[in-house]
Amino acid sequence: MKKLPYRAVTSGGAVLDVAFELHPQTVSPERVALLVTALLNSLDQQLEGRSPAANGDVLQAVAMLLALRAAMLPASRDVREHLARDVVERALASVGGATRGQVDVGHA
Repeated sequence: MKKLPYRAVTSGGAVLDVAFELHPQTVSPERVALLVTALLNSLDQQLEGRSPAANGDVLQAVAMLLALRAAMLPASRDVREHLARDVVERALASVGGATRGQVDVGHA
């Protein structure tokens, strides 16, 4: 079982260290990490400096993105939905075991 270590840091300085369990057919863990970083950065840019977005609205948008991306796969509906559910369940289970912390801010 392949794992992808990933560190996410929120704008407030909270840190999540996660060892994501990858799907057995993952081709490039490095590419997965780059995509996660790019998507998180894009979300941050969209949310930054605007009126606050409800967490549920953000999660709903991400879920809709996943559903749309899955629908674009050249496979049957059953295969697409099974794959989408599988990767989400793996990701949620992995985040459940995340280590949480705070970025240290020092002064010179």
